[in-house]
Amino acid sequence: MTGTDDADATGELPDRVRRAFADHGSFERDGDAWISTTTAFDGRVRAESAEEGRIGFAVVVRVPTLSAVTADEVADVVEDGWADTFERRAVDVGGVTRKDREFDPAVERAGDEIAVTYEFADINERRGVDDAGALIDFVEGTYVQGVIPGYEYTAPVSDLLSAARQQGGGGPV
Repeated sequence: MTGTDDADATGELPDRVRRAFADHGSFERDGDAWISTTTAFDGRVRAESAEEGRIGFAVVVRVPTLSAVTADEVADVVEDGWADTFERRAVDVGGVTRKDREFDPAVERAGDEIAVTYEFADINERRGVDDAGALIDFVEGTYVQGVIPGYEYTAPVSDLLSAARQQGGGGPV
């Protein structure tokens, strides 16, 4: 293939994909990835040319463990139960994306962080970028739903809870 919109022989990402990320408004380029600018957590998307003109997307969202964002001590049994519940919720991703997709998410816990990874391919780069953003938002929402009452939370969770209360009419935390 030739032209500036197609991948070249080196596997360069098509310009149409870079434009889709730029036009989306929720991503900023960071080296070989795009980072979400609308979430409190580290959401990153890598895109690459795939078979038959498709674009492969790898979405990784990194969130803190419960004990990493509480001022209080969290018992190991609570931390483990919370992490298990978060993982079950994060992999139940049906209906989140514009296109009905089958996902095989990976959830990995290392130290004070949990990484959730989704991979998919799409022929439509704009739908793919939309779906990548939706997955990042889904992980953030899933995280906030799993916050356990009774703990004093630190940033970024305290900020997310405050924003949710203000939006819900409950005032600041």
